[in-house]
Amino acid sequence: MKATHLYLLLHVFLSASVLVHTFEPFTTALVVGLGATLGRTIYNYLHESCDSKWIALNATGLQVDLENKMFGQHIASRIILKAVNGFITNDNPKKPLVLSLHGWTGTGKNFVSQLIADNIYKEGMDSNFVHMFTSELHFPHSSHLDTYKSQLQQWIKGNVSNCAQSMFIFDEMDKMHPGLIDSIKPYLDYYDKLDGVSYRKAIFIFLSNAGGESITQTALDFWKAGRAREEIELKDLETLLSLAVFNNKKSGLWHTSLIDKNLVDFFVPFLPLEYRHVVQCAMAEMKARGHRPDRGVADQVAKDVVYFPKSERVFSVKGCKTIQSKLDYYL
Repeated sequence: MKATHLYLLLHVFLSASVLVHTFEPFTTALVVGLGATLGRTIYNYLHESCDSKWIALNATGLQVDLENKMFGQHIASRIILKAVNGFITNDNPKKPLVLSLHGWTGTGKNFVSQLIADNIYKEGMDSNFVHMFTSELHFPHSSHLDTYKSQLQQWIKGNVSNCAQSMFIFDEMDKMHPGLIDSIKPYLDYYDKLDGVSYRKAIFIFLSNAGGESITQTALDFWKAGRAREEIELKDLETLLSLAVFNNKKSGLWHTSLIDKNLVDFFVPFLPLEYRHVVQCAMAEMKARGHRPDRGVADQVAKDVVYFPKSERVFSVKGCKTIQSKLDYYL
């Protein structure tokens, strides 16, 4: 359908260009104006812009994705759905939405960031208004910290000036230089505008392995007590998590004023994944590849994964991170 509409627009536009050479001046001016208007229409049709056509929350889509694609993360799924929905539907938020996602590798932090982007931006992670920063790529040298601070401030200011509803994702926060993230504190605070720019509609997501020990220990304690992981609530983890992150000298959030000033809206824990969740990941990956999900294959893949503690083999060491490569062997 989109291709058909584009063809018709191009056909009319080209026809108008030909007609320019056949009419008298007054008519020519009219046709030229028509051609210019059609040109802008075609440009806007093809190029992403900062408006509701390209940026709009699909709340139902986000809920379905969290339910069907996120496994073993009942706390994270619930928090993210409510936080994102509440923020986007608020026409006058008092500050940007700031989410800090924590847990071991392979538990779904990067993946859920993608789901959020996919259900807000028409272009998803490829949107011009979604920006990903990775510590080792963008901020590799501690000796350049002051330069990084200045660059980061300019990047964020420039992108929010271009589109108020921008999203910024900071991966590997546990590897980020302490103090760097504090340079953007003013943009996350309760200000109406800073130098004429409002940051209130932006979204900031921090991804980190920091705090993973506290989350895992809590999950293990529940398991040892014979309690279901679904009984774990945010209140069982949030305080422990924020303290663990704040006091971790290897974390980009170490002694950060973002925590001290309560600018992080939610510390979102991602629980370690069990065998059954790894099976679900394998089944979902087979479906995504166009294969009919095979429980037997999923079980084989899940059995190949390393679990801990060694004696009980309760939690996957790498979550679902290696599932894609392992499936290549069995399919």
